[in-house]
Amino acid sequence: MALLKSAHGGNIREAAALLGIAPGELLDFSANINPLGMPASLRQAIVDNPGGAERYPDVEYQQLHQALAAHHQLPAAHILAGNGETESIFTLVHGLKPRRAMIVIPGFAEYRRALQTVDCEVVEYALRERDGWQLTDAILDALTPALDCLFLCTPNNPTGLLPERGLLEAIAQRCRALNISLILDEAFLDFMPDQPGFIPLLAQHPHVWVLRSLTKFYAIPGLRLGYLLNADAQAVARLRARQMPWSINAYAALAGEIILQDRAYQRATWQWLQEEGARFYAQLQEMAGLTVWPGRANYLFLRCDRADFDLQYALLRQHVLIRSCANYPGLDSRYFRVAIRSAEENDQLLAALRRVLA
Repeated sequence: MALLKSAHGGNIREAAALLGIAPGELLDFSANINPLGMPASLRQAIVDNPGGAERYPDVEYQQLHQALAAHHQLPAAHILAGNGETESIFTLVHGLKPRRAMIVIPGFAEYRRALQTVDCEVVEYALRERDGWQLTDAILDALTPALDCLFLCTPNNPTGLLPERGLLEAIAQRCRALNISLILDEAFLDFMPDQPGFIPLLAQHPHVWVLRSLTKFYAIPGLRLGYLLNADAQAVARLRARQMPWSINAYAALAGEIILQDRAYQRATWQWLQEEGARFYAQLQEMAGLTVWPGRANYLFLRCDRADFDLQYALLRQHVLIRSCANYPGLDSRYFRVAIRSAEENDQLLAALRRVLA
């Protein structure tokens, strides 16, 4: 059973209340946010635009959509921004109205929640530890004409593992043949500069929708900004017509217009993750009592092999919060997700782990 009620990471208020301390006293490894913090370019833009709070945003967010279109070299009509990727998930589900959808477990909780709001039957496809938690071609046989929607998280949350490229394309082809809408969640793909994702292939796959988030990579979870992409401009327009007006606040829209051009921030993030991610993974691998999987994103998935031991609570008593995966379908209280943070913060977590596992 999970120690915390929240279905997501980052709930430091609830965790701190368990200890009777202030939230600021916790070191949070439960939310996968870039430790470089908000880009300086965006911070300055917010300071320079105090009047943004005094005006309604453009209801069509034209400049934002043009910035996203330029970034991906796609028509703006193929993109719909939202108040975080989670809004985009709900907007898409409410537009598609699937009757029988498949989700891969373990996976992000909001796919199921969104599907339940339209009374959709949810079919689970379980990843297996004996496959290294990797998606295999066995999923191709699980795709049948009875389905009308498939959600895939690439890379997976919580494992951080990326499906093999050829398999992803085979899944897309199988979905096309069976008239299944394929929804690919690429929320963490920006952390992998060597991975183009599926967006360059959308023109050949009108049944594929891609979800993206700017929250994690650019460290703006409090602003909330995500978007969806699809090659059918009319299908995107139908979703746009259903979306609540002004769902994106002025400063989140401003963020999207600025941060995608911040090449220095992007390079610094990739360099940090390449260096610190490898070091952190190696250090965790050396710890007796832990099994760690080689995730590609800015977080790592691990199992605690100590019997009858609550690792999350033990670390919480050290004022360190990690994400329990006990509430992910397909997992139990032995599994955890930890964010990769700065070298100094990671060293604090490693020291706390050595203390509690000693």
